[in-house]
Amino acid sequence: MTLAMLLALLYSGPNETVVRTVDIAPVWAGHYAAFDLVTRGDRQFVAFYDAQRQMTVGARRLDDRQWHLVRLPSRTGWDSHNYLALALDDEGLVHLSGNMHAVPLIYFRTTRPYDIDTFQRATPMVGARESRATYPEFFRGPSGELIFAYRDGYSGNGDQIYNVWSGGTHTWRRLLDQPLTDGEGQRNAYLNGPTRGPDGWWHLAWVWRETGDAATNHDLSYARSRDLVHWEKSDGTPLVLPIKLSTGEIVAPVPVHGGMINSNIRIGFDHHGRVVLSYHRFDAKGFTQVYNARRESDGWHHEQASDWDYRWDFSGGGSLLGELRITGVSTAPDGTLRQGYWHAKKGTGVWRLDETTLRPIGLMPPQRSPLDAYSRVEGTFPGLVVRWLMRDGSGDGTRYGLRWETLPANRDQPRPQPWPGPSMLRLYELGTAPVRNHGRAASSLW
Repeated sequence: MTLAMLLALLYSGPNETVVRTVDIAPVWAGHYAAFDLVTRGDRQFVAFYDAQRQMTVGARRLDDRQWHLVRLPSRTGWDSHNYLALALDDEGLVHLSGNMHAVPLIYFRTTRPYDIDTFQRATPMVGARESRATYPEFFRGPSGELIFAYRDGYSGNGDQIYNVWSGGTHTWRRLLDQPLTDGEGQRNAYLNGPTRGPDGWWHLAWVWRETGDAATNHDLSYARSRDLVHWEKSDGTPLVLPIKLSTGEIVAPVPVHGGMINSNIRIGFDHHGRVVLSYHRFDAKGFTQVYNARRESDGWHHEQASDWDYRWDFSGGGSLLGELRITGVSTAPDGTLRQGYWHAKKGTGVWRLDETTLRPIGLMPPQRSPLDAYSRVEGTFPGLVVRWLMRDGSGDGTRYGLRWETLPANRDQPRPQPWPGPSMLRLYELGTAPVRNHGRAASSLW
């Protein structure tokens, strides 16, 4: 099960059901790189790699089962870092970035609102520090402004850059006069966030990495901000930008080769709006365990969630095959907290956590997702995995799931032939339905 599917299970409504499925197009299945989906009003946009690995954008109105597709002049290779990021600005111009791993910035933008036939390559974006771009992300800032983030550099030597969109001039500018983080040419920060919490603060968590070897991740760190410009530690101490290893706040001093990986750093919140950071590391016996850390009056309180007798000893570069996936901590209606996990050896589950202590007090009972019946592999090529991407609709409670099948990541290296044929990229619309006795799901992921 992917982390996206686990999240779909965690946040399924009690009466949620699949109300419509729409085929989009055949897509490349030889390796995994994430796609994207955006819905605004009655319009919907999707970005993916087609059967020939060509970057493609689709558009439709929600009452239309047919997608209008446009292929763009960018073709992906074998790198699973080359995911796609899609956004709409206030005017309705469509922005797309992706297919990048320490290469010159790849960014397209439409010249007319909602019209994907008018996509054009729009680089340079600002002009400087755009020759080694990775990890593109669009999000909305404190005043609703469109922000674009990416890493300039490469694993072990990179800085985080933020740009902000000016709709009046149709130009980008730097949000900050300098990078948010600085590895000083010796390391880079792998960030999760910034995430706006229920307390109104923007929360950011990251680990530092010394080289391209994933085993050199270390030191879980944290910062917060009201405006994404001025940053501080959890005790209110202002931070001078860029944040360096020597100046930032270290939440968990995990050493190099300490069992912490950047892809499993999570930000969550309890019922009081307090931030909870989730991560894993080796325990005193050398086993991989999940921990949660919450900022309390006397500092960061850490509590172990798992009790496993298994060690995930990862190393090397490229996109790793994960043996563990976790979600951030979230609130449950009964006043407890919950946290999901998928483990290659220990299975899948959701911990119930006591909010006062953060200690696990059992597992949530098995649940079914409206997507259960669609989660079996349809292709016959050995090793195919179902991929899910979940996105909210336009605020009416509707959710959407993108489903396709691929082989796993291959450390960003080519696979020898034969390769699987394309799989169908399919959209699932999820909404609420009257309560009925549906019985048990056809298949359960739990």
